[in-house]
Amino acid sequence: MIQFLNVSLMRGSKVLLRDANATVYPGHKVGLIGANGCGKSTLFALIKGELHTEQGDFNIPKNWHIVSVAQETLAVDRSALDYVIDGDKQYRKLQAQLTAAEQAHNGEQIAHVHGLLEHVGAYDIDPRAATILAGLGFANDVMKNPVSAFSGGWRMRLNLAQALLCHSDLLLLDEPTNHLDLDAVIWLEKWLQRYTGTLMLISHDKSFLDSTVNEIISVEQQQLVSYSGNYDAYEKQRAERLRLQSLQYSKQQDQIAHLESFINRFGAKASKAKQAQSRVKQLAKMETLLPVMAASEFSFEFFTPPKLPNPLIKMEQVKVGYDSTVILEKLHLNLVPGSRIGLLGKNGAGKSTLIKLLAGEKSPMEGLYETSAGLRIGYFAQHQLEFLRGDDSPIAHIQRLDKKATEQSLRDYLGGFGFRGDNALSKVAPMSGGEKARLVLALTVYQKPNLLLLDEPTNHLDLDMRHALNIALQGFEGAMVLVSHDRFLLTSVCDDFYLVDAKQVQAFDGDLDDYKDWILKGDKGTSAASDKTSIKPDRKNNKRLEAEFRQATKPLRKAIEEYEKSMADSHKKLQILEEQLSDTEIYSAENKPQLKQILAEQAKLKSSLEDTEMQWLDTQEQLEIKQQEFEQESDS
Repeated sequence: MIQFLNVSLMRGSKVLLRDANATVYPGHKVGLIGANGCGKSTLFALIKGELHTEQGDFNIPKNWHIVSVAQETLAVDRSALDYVIDGDKQYRKLQAQLTAAEQAHNGEQIAHVHGLLEHVGAYDIDPRAATILAGLGFANDVMKNPVSAFSGGWRMRLNLAQALLCHSDLLLLDEPTNHLDLDAVIWLEKWLQRYTGTLMLISHDKSFLDSTVNEIISVEQQQLVSYSGNYDAYEKQRAERLRLQSLQYSKQQDQIAHLESFINRFGAKASKAKQAQSRVKQLAKMETLLPVMAASEFSFEFFTPPKLPNPLIKMEQVKVGYDSTVILEKLHLNLVPGSRIGLLGKNGAGKSTLIKLLAGEKSPMEGLYETSAGLRIGYFAQHQLEFLRGDDSPIAHIQRLDKKATEQSLRDYLGGFGFRGDNALSKVAPMSGGEKARLVLALTVYQKPNLLLLDEPTNHLDLDMRHALNIALQGFEGAMVLVSHDRFLLTSVCDDFYLVDAKQVQAFDGDLDDYKDWILKGDKGTSAASDKTSIKPDRKNNKRLEAEFRQATKPLRKAIEEYEKSMADSHKKLQILEEQLSDTEIYSAENKPQLKQILAEQAKLKSSLEDTEMQWLDTQEQLEIKQQEFEQESDS
């Protein structure tokens, strides 16, 4: 197993971890989460032996084979397939040994090496590599193309394919979905579910974490905090932990105030000196609790657009492509205020082409394409990060959009995107990808668009910023078209999905679960129209079953709600009693009857609370059993 024992890590002069502890057991699949810059990638570097702890101990089994994704890819002439196989160093080493044995006509060595090759899976390595490449979006006819022919994003996919092909005891994946589309994310999710080694995954994708990990390690206030279960379970556990921490912090602050008051009042009196010194020692030994941190440093919202013309864009029988190559045809789409469209489809089907057409970066080859006079487009795409001016600051970028705005108003605005204090005046060039993405979003929002075009907006954004974007998009009044592999975002902000497939863009009559089923069937030849008909009856049946389940479990859910109200009421009453007991006056002789009454009431409340909690647990268990029965019935 992997152990971090009182580990402290620094990056330059910044302390990332201080006396942090965590254990990762063999076979566990762990999601490593935390804000950008908190030390997640540095922790991976420690595991890979690229750096050492400032203090504390880090232990990992010496015989474990650790595999991670290379961050750079040379523009070599090796084919994509050969490059992926090159990642299995052990296989290539054995291949070289076999060649040497054959040249030496050493029959015994040849037989020995063949046995080793069979053990490492050499005889099916080509089809395994091709399967991984296909899953990550590479068509069969491009697998023999040289690595140098692929763009940076596709080369990162090749590096990921290398890591997945290799045998590993520990697989380290740092934001593996950043360069993937939704289809490839779904495939990778399934692959990781079948992976039998130990997995440590850095990701800001809630849905991806929910489907792939069974434990969360969160970097919080320079500590490693472990939570059992997936990301959904982590959110519930952390909410409860923060609630208890808030109560404990508040209670401790009261105790500290009381002790300090006693010391200040009686520290100089000889008759009370001994008691005062006792309070000083008690205060010194008290372990300081940290206050609950704010939920997020990011908070912004879209401005009301000056105009909302209807329609914003109208197109009929539109054809669009590159040079003479047609990517999409027969496009019929009207974008009106309130349209909230998520684009689905495999990589290369034309999603980004449609976005570029709407953004005015591409012109239609033919057909009717009309835009309203009051159209204001807000366009976010990853390539726009490259157009930021490296020598300028975030505030300088915003000032170019609004020369009349005061510096303070722009500072206040940028603060919602995490650019506070000196950060608003820092140069853009050394910023991380996440910081640059936040700045491009800030520039997009400031322009008060009535049509928002978002092409993979969450790449490089951490969970807090994704949450802020999610909330802001839900309040956006204009039209929106979104391409994203973040299923949580798609589900939260989109009302309609359109499938881009076979040069067509058609309404998809289903949700993201239906789309996932369509992808995993592997029937790429099935058209959107024909596939929709097979989805619709299932959705109706599922909705009927869900309605029946809600009705059947209504008494249980009502009982749980009543128990929770009762427990909350008991906690409030206990808190009031504890506040009364913290008052030293209650312990005087004249208040003894009142003290007895309070203690009796406290004991009664605690007993009642314990009974209610047991009833709540029993009812929760009954509901979970019925939930499992319902899911089994739905699957069948």
